[in-house]
Formats: sequence, C-alpha cells, structure tokens
Amino acid sequence: MNGLNYKKLIPVILLLLLISLLQASTGTNAANWLSERGWAPWMIVVLISMLPIVELRGAIPVAILLFKMPWPEAVLLSVMGNMVPIPLILLCMDGFFRLISKSRLGKRFTDWLFARTRRKGKSIEKYEAWGLAIFVGIPLPGTGAWTGAFAANIFGIRFWRSLLFIFIGVLMAACVVTPLTLMGNLALN
Repeated sequence: MNGLNYKKLIPVILLLLLISLLQASTGTNAANWLSERGWAPWMIVVLISMLPIVELRGAIPVAILLFKMPWPEAVLLSVMGNMVPIPLILLCMDGFFRLISKSRLGKRFTDWLFARTRRKGKSIEKYEAWGLAIFVGIPLPGTGAWTGAFAANIFGIRFWRSLLFIFIGVLMAACVVTPLTLMGNLALN
C-alpha cells in the first residue's frame, strides 16, 4: 500500500491521542477552576491555549470534551489564544535573556536553555523556517509555539518569518489534535 506501514502508524496515533488526553487533563483542571469563578467557556479556552506547555494541545480537548463546543469554534479560539503571546515572546526575548544573564544563575539557565534548544532543534537548524513549523506542529511534550518562539530566536529567524511559520505550525498541531480529540469523544460516548 504505497510503502506506508500501517502497523507502525497505529501506535503513533495512539501515542498522540494519549498525549493529547494528558495535556487535556491539565487544561481540564484549569478550566474547572476558572469555571467555578464564573469565567465564560470561550474565555477559558483562549486562556488555556495561551499557557506554556498546555497550549492548543490542551485547549482543543477542553473545548470539545468539557464545554461541548463545535470543533470549528474550539479550533478558532485555541489557535487565536495560542498565538497571542508569541509576538511578545519574540520581541522581548533578547532583552529578557540579556537581563537574566547578568546573574550567575541566570547565565547558567540561559546557557542550558540555548544548548537544549540547539540539541532539540536539529530540524529547525537544517530546514530553518519550515523546520520551525514542523517542530511547532508536532503535538509532543517540549514542542509548541512557546518553545518554537525560543528556538526561532536562538536560531536567528527574523520576527515576521518566525511569526508566520509558528502560526503554520500551530495550524498543523490543530490538524492533528482536533481529529484525535473527536475520535476520543466518539470513544467516550
């Protein structure tokens, strides 16, 4: 069948579904806490998608599974929320790193972060902007728009180019997380 090994594809899909559900549980805890304080569901989805680590990967399942939003609304709110902090991160990162690098502990942290990002960002280094989009778009721990913004800065990708390819990566992640969430929703019903 065109060289695609379906037996190897099924565990990957199951792993992505499991990761999506784990991130959703973190998002669910935040959503429940905010709901108890009277926040509207759409605001909660936007806020959750802005959070590092959780991002869109946790917000889409929360929107669909917890708030029963239609998937197009869930995706739109999650993508918008996920992108809100990215321009600020891209614009302020150099100054932030310069500031914290003045202390010994801050210098150690930035050195560690830069080394880690360079190690994890081989695809970004090799394929530049498209590597950045793929890195952001793969819904695994340690990837996402926040990490992509750090990587774009470290690898010297210009602001507008970074913003565009991070956005493309966020859309790619939405294209993976949404069907997995919908499949999980079918399995729960």
